[in-house]
Amino acid sequence: MGQHCLRGERRMRGSAHRSRGFTYIGILVAVAILGVSLAAAGTLWSFSAKRDKEAELLFIGHQFRNAIARYRAAGGGAFLLPKELTDLVDDDRSPVPRHFLRKIYRDPMTGKDDWTLIRTNDGRIIGVASSSIATPIKKKNFDLDDALFEDKECYCDWQFVSVIRFNRAARTP
Repeated sequence: MGQHCLRGERRMRGSAHRSRGFTYIGILVAVAILGVSLAAAGTLWSFSAKRDKEAELLFIGHQFRNAIARYRAAGGGAFLLPKELTDLVDDDRSPVPRHFLRKIYRDPMTGKDDWTLIRTNDGRIIGVASSSIATPIKKKNFDLDDALFEDKECYCDWQFVSVIRFNRAARTP
């Protein structure tokens, strides 16, 4: 009977040892699934963050475009454009300083104040563009003012230019 008990004990030990192996494999599979899930969540978060930065770029670009247009219109008959972006923050062309922007915004795509300035032939600023060469997510369905952004290959091609609109009735001879 003593030998019979020893065999039973050995069977139990072998069974417990095998079950630990299955538990180990189960934990490895669970960790692998968790890793894949976290990678997918990270990709989704990254995509969402890029979309948010893209929307911020459109908003800030419109702020610059509108500020340049207001700066030009406030110049009286001269219709001058700013020489530097800081002219949009502090316009000292009149006795009472005017402010067309509260601050020089950073480029949300690069995180820096490294805007590409779009200048006229005489060196005045007519618009800005991001200096990022990343590929945009948004390719279609832009507002009318941004219709030229469709199918652009990089954010640097999104040029927020203040367009000079002439009144045809004012040009009659």
